[in-house]
Amino acid sequence: MTDIHHIPVNFAPAADCLKDRIILVTGATGSIGRMAALTYAKHGATVILHGSRQLSLDKLYDEIEAAGYPQPASLALNFLNAKEADYKGLAETVFATFKRLDGIFHAASHMAPLSPLALQDLATWNAHLTVNIAAPVAITRHCLPMLKRAASARVAFLSETHAFAPKAYWGAFATTKASLTHIAKIWNDEISADSTMHFGVFVPGPIQSQMRAMSHPGEHQSEIPAIESIASALLYMLCREMEAKQDAPFVFAPSPAHFQA
Repeated sequence: MTDIHHIPVNFAPAADCLKDRIILVTGATGSIGRMAALTYAKHGATVILHGSRQLSLDKLYDEIEAAGYPQPASLALNFLNAKEADYKGLAETVFATFKRLDGIFHAASHMAPLSPLALQDLATWNAHLTVNIAAPVAITRHCLPMLKRAASARVAFLSETHAFAPKAYWGAFATTKASLTHIAKIWNDEISADSTMHFGVFVPGPIQSQMRAMSHPGEHQSEIPAIESIASALLYMLCREMEAKQDAPFVFAPSPAHFQA
């Protein structure tokens, strides 16, 4: 079983640690994607915002600009309807606009209300497989030439606790999120030994988010940590501090101390 490593609570990056880096955040209008985009922009990155709804992307774009962070970009694409050409076109747009890409945080996720496996039909499985596995792999594959040319490129996949501790009713979601660990491991093994690229998996734990509200509808938001508590952990996933050795840890979660700050 893959070990989950805690991100050091004393991780203290420079305020401009992502300066001049181009970072793509998929699912940027979701709870964790939005937090990631704002955190990366705050630390100097030019963030490419992806989402399925242009209006929501425009609101986040304006929020980043109003904060005085580097001007972002936005790309709307619904993964549930996307074809191979759409993912190729996304990568081509990034290259045409910036000529480079330094990292990706794959926050886009699909989750249906929890239910027994016996009730999860083919359409449910196809939606989870498409958004949670096929889309991040397709985007990364088409962006790989840019990432390989970058200095210390980082790619992080958003996973979930039940991917490592599966329980009843989490079927398609837990299964597809578990696959991201294999994808990151395989990609780390496939890149050359002297590469400075690194693929990682991020497990946020219980925090206030849209998906948490769906999976735990009776839970009071005040009972769980605010999403801001994982900001530094999200930053760690895209910073150069992550080792790029093939045998380095690649599955990370915030230290419990992150939630006590």
